[in-house]
Amino acid sequence: MTDKRIVLAFGTRPETTKMAPVYAALAAQPGLTPLILSTGQQRQMLDGALNVFGLTPDRDLNVMTERQTLADLTARIVPQAGRVLREMEADLVLVHGDTSTSFCVALSAFYEGIPVGHVEAGLRSGDLQEPFPEEANRRLTGVLSALDFSPTSGSKANLTREGKPEVGIFVTGQTAVDAVREVAGRVPLRPEWQARVDAGQPLVTVTMHRRENQPMMREMAQALARVAQAHPDHHFIYPVHLSPAVQEAVRPVLEGVSNFELTAPLDYSDMAPLMAASVLLATDSGGLQEEGAALGVPVAVLRNVTERPEGLEAGVLKLAGNDPAQLEAVLNHLLDSPETLKGMREARNPYGDGQAAGRIARAIAWHFGLGERPADWN
Repeated sequence: MTDKRIVLAFGTRPETTKMAPVYAALAAQPGLTPLILSTGQQRQMLDGALNVFGLTPDRDLNVMTERQTLADLTARIVPQAGRVLREMEADLVLVHGDTSTSFCVALSAFYEGIPVGHVEAGLRSGDLQEPFPEEANRRLTGVLSALDFSPTSGSKANLTREGKPEVGIFVTGQTAVDAVREVAGRVPLRPEWQARVDAGQPLVTVTMHRRENQPMMREMAQALARVAQAHPDHHFIYPVHLSPAVQEAVRPVLEGVSNFELTAPLDYSDMAPLMAASVLLATDSGGLQEEGAALGVPVAVLRNVTERPEGLEAGVLKLAGNDPAQLEAVLNHLLDSPETLKGMREARNPYGDGQAAGRIARAIAWHFGLGERPADWN
């Protein structure tokens, strides 16, 4: 019997890191052949992540343009993806999470009559504006998917409340846990950062790029500057997103702060060990919330809501919001309270056991009649 052709479609660095373990698991699963369709939504950052995991796309749409709008991005991906999926003879298309790539490729696959599997399915913030456009992307993708791979029982419950049939939902754990533990376990910290750790200087990793934060990002950066100035014994490292709006908001504010190091976006081979070596992550990212939990690193979430409430309940995440005064107060409290940070470090990781990708591969094999249905992770 001919192997089933499973096309993994992604276009951003976070998607790449979370789908890389799935590609490896599918390649090891008898009866399945994984293929990669890249949209190139984030060209430079995507390519770096592909290199970390030794992945080469089978097809690349290369849609990225400077200062691209969401409407323009959608208009480029949908028709191209449909044509390429036909040419790749896809039996199933896997998309991840909540990017514009995920929704657009899922829509293209739906139009072509190709079933869609949604990795990291069922996350919900409850507010279409936060995060924007990710909350809409993930909900719209969920409408189109035939198979849903939910990282937690809570995300599965979101889907069943929305009326999705339980037979197509699998609780797998989060593939980010698989990826970050593997890379952080084999790649050393940069020597200059390791020297600071060896000298007893705590590291704080910062990322901030979300569209809903951009109107107040300059003021948020000013709050971060004050936090750094209040903690001169800490070294803050901020890999600045390539978005011109982000660069223009944060660099003029933070470049002059002596203990704030601004870098270009980091390859995952640098980012994973940096997170593992940090005493705190301050981020508006979604994936870093799970990666921090997987590494036992406290996370201050620079957003007003999170679609990952399990981390709040477990105690590894703390909402800091995007109000500059509140953000400053929360970060100062955490950095001034070793006992609070210790409690967060020791909190239970609610996002998985590092075996999510294998469960996804076995679920897809079961879907095609090639094995038994895997047990849910809990």
